[in-house]
Amino acid sequence: MNDQIHTGDEHGELGDAEYAEFMELAAQEGFDAEEVESELAAAGHGPLPVLAVVGRPNVGKSTLVNRIIGRREAVVEDRPGVTRDRVTYEAEWAGRRFKVVDTGGWEQDVLGIDASVAAQAEYAIEAADAVVFVVDATVGATDTDEAVVKLLRRAGKPVVLCANKVDGPSAEADAAMLWSLGLGEPMPVSALHGRGTGDMLDEVLKALPEAPAATFGGTVGGPRRIALIGRPNVGKSSLLNKVAGEERVVVNELAGTTRDPVDELIELGGTTWKFVDTAGIRKRVHLQEGADYYASLRTAAAVEKAEVAVILIDASETISVQDQRIITMAVEAGRAMVIAFNKWDTLDEERRYYLEREIETELQQIAWAPRVNVSARTGRHMEKLVPAIETALAGWETRVPTGRLNAFLGELVSAHPHPIRGGKQPRILFGTQAGTKPPRFVLFASGFLEAGYRRFVERRLREEFGFEGTPIHLSVRVREKRSKKK
Repeated sequence: MNDQIHTGDEHGELGDAEYAEFMELAAQEGFDAEEVESELAAAGHGPLPVLAVVGRPNVGKSTLVNRIIGRREAVVEDRPGVTRDRVTYEAEWAGRRFKVVDTGGWEQDVLGIDASVAAQAEYAIEAADAVVFVVDATVGATDTDEAVVKLLRRAGKPVVLCANKVDGPSAEADAAMLWSLGLGEPMPVSALHGRGTGDMLDEVLKALPEAPAATFGGTVGGPRRIALIGRPNVGKSSLLNKVAGEERVVVNELAGTTRDPVDELIELGGTTWKFVDTAGIRKRVHLQEGADYYASLRTAAAVEKAEVAVILIDASETISVQDQRIITMAVEAGRAMVIAFNKWDTLDEERRYYLEREIETELQQIAWAPRVNVSARTGRHMEKLVPAIETALAGWETRVPTGRLNAFLGELVSAHPHPIRGGKQPRILFGTQAGTKPPRFVLFASGFLEAGYRRFVERRLREEFGFEGTPIHLSVRVREKRSKKK
């Protein structure tokens, strides 16, 4: 793809000439230059830095997360047919975007509370570039808090200490007591009332890198990173062992702390890949009981570090809600994607028939992901995995030049106009692809485009330009009403 011109971040991925032409088009249609700029910047960003919010139960983590993401006015895309079991959210503060990992959803755990707090903090810290550690200032530092501090020290990630429940000046003294944790200045906050959250977020921005350390494929010739994900017992470890056992180059056990998962460098099809092994992230036996939550945190951590998610599904069982959640996680993280159906060697004709029906109904929203049928036990069809991964990566990195995209949009709109709503007919006026990895499009329209029409546009983009194995992000900017054209 020699259309890919990178000119830093200021224009997303538009070259200078393309950008100038695009801005002229926007001006003719009556769009405000600043709005267009911010829309392009938003869509052109690379992977976002990740902030984890950790702390023991009832210190107000979820309230704080809501406070952080509540400032974002953007419309969250509605993806049909998917349960929302979210761990990561996108947020923005002072013009900078980042992701927030919320560990507040799994408090009601049957395990010993210390064990679950530690495990959950561990997974979240693993995925993060910086951490907000929330402590209840009215209670002071507990033993559990001290245990989390040890984890944070070992991880070496930048930490912002949030002293929550400081609802007025009298509680400021409580916050000051938390200097004793040795994590620097406690930021007094009331997540409930919003007091002090702005100052805290300013500190967070200082701690977060501009862009995450893992620049995808940025290391020239560095191995591409693959996360093997799937619900427990679908055969992730056996698949990895099969892949590695046949042609293992070097197993690179990252040195040091417990939180490091084992990343395996494995040669397949003449190329070295780095497998981020979610299966192997700290299998703690006592966390297996109520482990859904940990599974999703662990998956989130691995997906954040990977470029391609290979989602393993047990073909011998009905496709489950948990499979769908894991798929949603990969789609929302914007990763290239391959679906691998494992245990294919065990299927009879009847199960195959029903599996095909299930795929049509349950996995319709990711019909674009390449599919391979494998058996981790026998090694059957393993050679198909690499071409599927390469296809997905190629789709993930594809960029359509603006001129070509607008020719396509023009034809599309004239052949299939948006349905008339309330006496008006919204039209797509023009658009551009501002980013890749995954492909991100910004469409400028004369009115609100319904979700159904957006899905139709996405489907046609795929038919026209490929994009196999990658989610596509479409953001639509509607022209503001103006009393007079400028």
